[in-house]
Amino acid sequence: MTTPPPPEDDLLAEFRQLGRNLVAAARSAWESDESQKLRQEIKVGLAALEAGLRQASAEVTSGETGQRIKAEVEDFSERVRTGQVESQLRNDLLAALRKVNEELQKATPTEGQPPGRTPR
Repeated sequence: MTTPPPPEDDLLAEFRQLGRNLVAAARSAWESDESQKLRQEIKVGLAALEAGLRQASAEVTSGETGQRIKAEVEDFSERVRTGQVESQLRNDLLAALRKVNEELQKATPTEGQPPGRTPR
């Protein structure tokens, strides 16, 4: 005595009913007083966050730290414009390359010389 499987129409009808029920439940939750209150709280909270960030930004920009950062950026820009940064970079790179080459020469054996000694 096995129960015959439900007809396909019954299964389809149940899925349709499930869909309608889910839509109704979502609509009910969205329109509920609690949901509207939550959305309002989020809206007010985001507005307060925005105001706080604007105030903090204004304080940093107009404060001592902001002025110091602005002066440093302007100074760096001037050094770039005049070529001072490029010149310093070139000198530092040259010094680093010379040091690497010097160390490699010390570590590389030459004919008749053990590693670690440079020929004279």
